[in-house]
Amino acid sequence: MTVRHRPHRLAPAALAATAVLLGLVAAPAHADPPPPPAAAGVTALAPTPPMGFNNWNSTHCRPEFNETMIKGVADTLVAKGLRDAGYRYVNLDDCWALPQRNAAGDLVPDPVRFPSGIKALADYVHAKGLKFGIYSSAGTRTCDVQGFPGGLGNERRDAALWASWGVDYLKYDNCHNNGVDARQRYRAMAEALRATGREILLSVCEWGENAPWEWAGEYGSAWRTTGDIADTWDSMLGIARRNQELAPYARPGAWNDPDMLEVGNGGMTDTEYRTHFSLWSQMAAPLLIGSDLRTATPATLEILTNREVIAVNQDPLGRQGTVVSRSGGLVVMTKPLADGGRSVTLTNETAAARTVTTTAEAIGLGGSASYTLRDLWTRQNRTTADTIAATVPAHGTVMYRVTPGEPVPPPHGLSRVGDLRRLSADSNWGPVERDRSNGEQAPGDGRPLTVGGTAYARGLGVHAPSTIGYHLGGACRSLTVDVGVDDEMTAGGSVVFRVLRDGAVAADSGLRTASDPPLRLTADLTGARELRLVVTDGGDGFRWDHADWAEPTLACGRGPAAGTQVLSTLPWSSAAGGWGPVERDRSNGEQAAGDGRLLTVGGTVTADGLGTHAPSAITYYLGGDCTRLTTGVGVDDETGPGGSVVFQVLRDGAVAADSGRLTGADPARTLTADLSGALELRLVVTDAGDGTTYDHADWLAPRLDCR
Repeated sequence: MTVRHRPHRLAPAALAATAVLLGLVAAPAHADPPPPPAAAGVTALAPTPPMGFNNWNSTHCRPEFNETMIKGVADTLVAKGLRDAGYRYVNLDDCWALPQRNAAGDLVPDPVRFPSGIKALADYVHAKGLKFGIYSSAGTRTCDVQGFPGGLGNERRDAALWASWGVDYLKYDNCHNNGVDARQRYRAMAEALRATGREILLSVCEWGENAPWEWAGEYGSAWRTTGDIADTWDSMLGIARRNQELAPYARPGAWNDPDMLEVGNGGMTDTEYRTHFSLWSQMAAPLLIGSDLRTATPATLEILTNREVIAVNQDPLGRQGTVVSRSGGLVVMTKPLADGGRSVTLTNETAAARTVTTTAEAIGLGGSASYTLRDLWTRQNRTTADTIAATVPAHGTVMYRVTPGEPVPPPHGLSRVGDLRRLSADSNWGPVERDRSNGEQAPGDGRPLTVGGTAYARGLGVHAPSTIGYHLGGACRSLTVDVGVDDEMTAGGSVVFRVLRDGAVAADSGLRTASDPPLRLTADLTGARELRLVVTDGGDGFRWDHADWAEPTLACGRGPAAGTQVLSTLPWSSAAGGWGPVERDRSNGEQAAGDGRLLTVGGTVTADGLGTHAPSAITYYLGGDCTRLTTGVGVDDETGPGGSVVFQVLRDGAVAADSGRLTGADPARTLTADLSGALELRLVVTDAGDGTTYDHADWLAPRLDCR
């Protein structure tokens, strides 16, 4: 609990992020990324968000907060199936103690409220298969206006007393702190709790005033990100918005806490309470019931015991959901799940029913022919090819668990990885960006990919740590990609790029910093079922780790069959002519298909080949299976002496043969090109610098030697 008149506020960094999120100001150059993972001991106490009960939202400091109530709540948790649904903690809030310590300096339970004492109450709770929690403040007094004794300066004494009572959870508030540094105060209590030898979960409740998401994971298992929640739609929604922007900081053992649940307290409708519970579950927030369960309605119990929604909150992957889109009061959030699927919330913040829409790719999935959508509130299933949409009532939320069906492998040939549908995509700070760097948290706020001064038109921009997964189905052979820290990170950044095939490292960049040029990685993917592109920090935290996968190219399937192949009989990957289509075994006449004649250069007719008009390009997938191209080239006789062109053979984008300038008066020439190991062949014709008039160009009897 907190003082009623205290304003809800965030630390300056969070306020700035909120302003960006709501479109009030431009994004800053860079927000601080999250700290390293929580210490192992802290993580073990809350590998998933804590679940339980706290009395404050329903009782505050009124007389009904007492031993009888707490025992009754513990009984109800068991009798109504809430314990079995995952709720474990029964926590006291403020006002459990007398206003003064005793002569020995110890806290004293209020004998009117708790005549049997706290230890006896904790024993009662433990006997129910539950855990017991208590409250204090990291100041001289607690937050209630009566001002009960706080823990500042008494950390060791209080921690030892609570341990002797069997306390399992401490909510540690922030009132009357005398201006002492927050980290110092919460560290002192964390050390005192550890010194007791008892596992006591510490919940840091300093309201987000000192950006606890950046440091509190070292001391506790959760930290409040906002001031107190109230039992109103506006309060709940405002707190959810502030907590959403902090998603990158949540991790197993260390959770963003947007305050306790108001479900069942009467200030919102059941529709709004379902939204409340959906958002808290999607945000991997602690689920601490704040209503008196002894008098809970069936509708309240149905919300609080929805095990499918709870399973999203408790998913062992431990990721907080992130906002995919927010427009006109319609908000989509996605949360990665340990089984490879996603949960998605479609929230309508407006006062009228609206259709909320997203796609499988937008929520971080892709690569499958269909997806199963499990509505976690209606418990109905349906399938979709990609679109995820629902008509959502005013102030309502539809929550789906999205499971990919049979994944579809990439097409045969050479593919730009960024164009493929992903199995999954997770980036620590903002979304995975296609053909742009990772700027900040908002989609599309990066810039064109640039590493070491080299600009790239295609690729993927991420922020470490990140993972992008693709289904290969054993159909692909190799990956080629340039990697590096984007030039926008002039202040630093250090990362490691890894290409994983079926979980094993196939290529590793080693440490790359902002001062390094792009590095070319190649990976053998023969027979691999799955490809993952992984970026980790360089061992110095995630700050400035904007990482680019530039021009990632995937080669799938074999190239042409072994032997000498007549090129005009092979399927091309693409073909474009400057005037009319590329023709097989005929010249390019005019714009209509098939209007040319037999290929003729210098009076000699050639039976097979390709007729084009400059500028033109014809692309074939080779897959590394061919060794040489031999071809004649020349300007077709149908143009007379006019026309002037240049023929070029490109292997993987590099010129392997060049005809020089040829005109309609020149005889045919022969070009040969070494293609050993090449993935792609491109036949290019350009004008010779004098325009494209009469530039009818023939590739004569091209022969491809393959193994």
